[in-house]
This record gives sequence, structure tokens and C-alpha cells, in this order.
Amino acid sequence: MKKIYIISTLIVIIGIAAGISFFIIRDMTAKIPDNITLVTANDEVYDLAESEKKLKLVEFIYTHCPDICPTTTQRMNMLKSDLEKKGAYGDKVQFVTVTIDPYRDTTEVLRKYMNTFDIENDGNWILLTADPDNLKQDQYEIQELANTFQFQYRDPGDGFFVHSTFVYLLDENNKFIKKFPMGEDFDKKDVFNKIMKEI
Repeated sequence: MKKIYIISTLIVIIGIAAGISFFIIRDMTAKIPDNITLVTANDEVYDLAESEKKLKLVEFIYTHCPDICPTTTQRMNMLKSDLEKKGAYGDKVQFVTVTIDPYRDTTEVLRKYMNTFDIENDGNWILLTADPDNLKQDQYEIQELANTFQFQYRDPGDGFFVHSTFVYLLDENNKFIKKFPMGEDFDKKDVFNKIMKEI
């Protein structure tokens, strides 16, 4: 009987270890697909596969979000100031914000969002949405991009999305490095230290 308990315990431990390993390997091998082409807040086509060879901090948001999205953007803006002091922001690091609500978050809405958070429109913080002439396909590509990093989201029908709560640091080749919590749990010091370590 004792052997059965020991074997059962070992099986459970091995199963848990295998599950954890799967998720770690999945995250470590995540890379933005080469077919993602969206539109910037400046109405310019942005091909992620052809993007600049810089570290990228990627957040998924929607502008009608009442709490976690604006809080994350605000903290990223404070992080940006810290990176600017080190000469890293823009030169070696870009921020990318992707809306999960492209139907409402048009390029004009994204420009207003930038103004609300005093985000300079200098090409170092890129906000992405769908092309209104290609909305259905671009919505699919946003979903595909989010799925790459297991970022889940859905609209329960009231316009307030239920979504995952992580931002993602990518290397110069758009491969996953690490994820960080959104909102109040976004620790800009922790993110800053990781970025500086990767530069």
C-alpha cells in the first residue's frame, strides 16, 4: 500500500513538472508570426516582421478600459522616462501598444489616447489597430498576435473586455523574453532592470 502512495505521488510530481516545463518552453519559444501587418495611429502600415531590431515592450489594451489598461500605459510612460535617462528608449527599446478593440479604437481614437497620456508621436511608442478597409482580416491578425503570447480576451457583450493581464518583453528578433503583470502590479523598476540587463 505504501508503494502505491509513493508511486502515485511520484506520478503527480512528474506530471506537474512536465506541465510547468511545457508552459516555460512554450513562452520561451514564442515569436511574433511573420504575417502580422497592422496600422499605426498615424495611418501608416506597420509590418511587425520588418520592424526595427530593438527590444520591444508590448501591451494589449482597449481605450474604453476603465482601470487596468490606462494604469499600465501610465506606468509604462514612467518607465519610458527612466529609460530615456539611460539613453535606451528609442535607441535600443521601443514600446508597442496593440488594441484588442479595433472596431472602436480607430487611428483617431489612438491619437487621442496618446495625447491623454502625453505619449510623444516620435515613432518610439507605436500604437496599432486595424485597417478599417481590412477590419475582419486585421482583427484576426490581432487575435493571432495575442495568441502567440497566450494573451486571452473576449467581449462579454457590454463593451468591457475580459482579458489577460500581462505585458511582454521581446528581443530584437521579436522573440519572447519575459512577461510582466499589468495594472497596479506593473513594477517599473523590475521591468527597467530586465530591459537594461538585455541591452
